[in-house]
Amino acid sequence: MSNKVLLLLFFPSLVLMSSVGLFAQNISEGIIGAWLINEELSDNTDDMVGEAIEAGGGRDSRGFFNRKEDFYRGGPPEHELYDRISYDDVLRIEYEEPEFLFSYQDDYSRVFHTDGRRRRITANDFYSEGGQDWSSANWEDDALIVEARPRDGGFTIEIYTLEENGNRLRVEMLIQPDTFNAPINLVRVFDRIRNQD
Repeated sequence: MSNKVLLLLFFPSLVLMSSVGLFAQNISEGIIGAWLINEELSDNTDDMVGEAIEAGGGRDSRGFFNRKEDFYRGGPPEHELYDRISYDDVLRIEYEEPEFLFSYQDDYSRVFHTDGRRRRITANDFYSEGGQDWSSANWEDDALIVEARPRDGGFTIEIYTLEENGNRLRVEMLIQPDTFNAPINLVRVFDRIRNQD
């Protein structure tokens, strides 16, 4: 087989491998921007919370005729991080290595880092301030993995990936409030907001 034929056979594979590598390297830039929930592609948060309650031995308190939107939103203040990541329709992401700023509705924001820094808090800080939400992140292939410790003592694991040539953000979440016996498994999908002035 000639060198020209070999080159033609392997050229598509080389282009694909190089574009995948380029995409993985640029996720840190591609994730930056404003995002709006795509309700058709996202799980219904109340349904997934109800499933977790029932899996943990409880009873979904929504009745057949009580299907109010955001039914389970609005627990105690220490559950605010859970509410923001699972209910808010708009997410703005800024990143300047190693620091992320995630901004949600009503001026709620999270600042966290990808450089492996650890949380430093004393028992006195916890009791005087009521604890604080804490998040950290790391890159894994073409995904951003965020781990959070909300004020209630539970945890979340959030996996952020880009789809549709960077125009769609997929977030797979495992949310485990301290008071739940089973985790909430939730997928939320966001579309990039263009022309945000």
